[in-house]
Amino acid sequence: MIAGSINEDFSVAVPAELLWKAIFALDASAMEKTFAGMIDAVEIKGDGGLGSLFIMKYNPAMGKAMMLKSRLAVHDHAELVVSFDEVVMEEGGEVASAQFKSQVVQLKLVPAGEGACVVKLTVEYERLDGKPMSPEDKAKLVQGYVDLIKKAEENLVAHPGEFA
Repeated sequence: MIAGSINEDFSVAVPAELLWKAIFALDASAMEKTFAGMIDAVEIKGDGGLGSLFIMKYNPAMGKAMMLKSRLAVHDHAELVVSFDEVVMEEGGEVASAQFKSQVVQLKLVPAGEGACVVKLTVEYERLDGKPMSPEDKAKLVQGYVDLIKKAEENLVAHPGEFA
């Protein structure tokens, strides 16, 4: 049962296919390069397909959020949609994962002209206490995911040949 949902659309100055290839081809070394400066290591437990566990270890300079774990639930290259469930932030974070019974994150990439796309982010959640999230906590939660994609954008724009 999903108690709440947050939707955020934002533009990225990178073509949808390139962003997909860099992040959602689900290659640990490519993901590490794409998120360099924010994520120090990516570990994939499983074959990289549905049900695989993805563990992203944040750079300590990023603050309290130290590790993001998630299980791949949907991976649709044709529609450029990826979804992760069993999402857990460990070792801190301003929006503590301890307050969630469940969290599902979906990203859809929509081409938006040459060299750009729109990322449609949806976060569905159920809190342990059953209460809705405050607007401030919603904003912080969404911003963490936006920051990841924006770091990818920054690195892809700075080093376009590395991911072509």
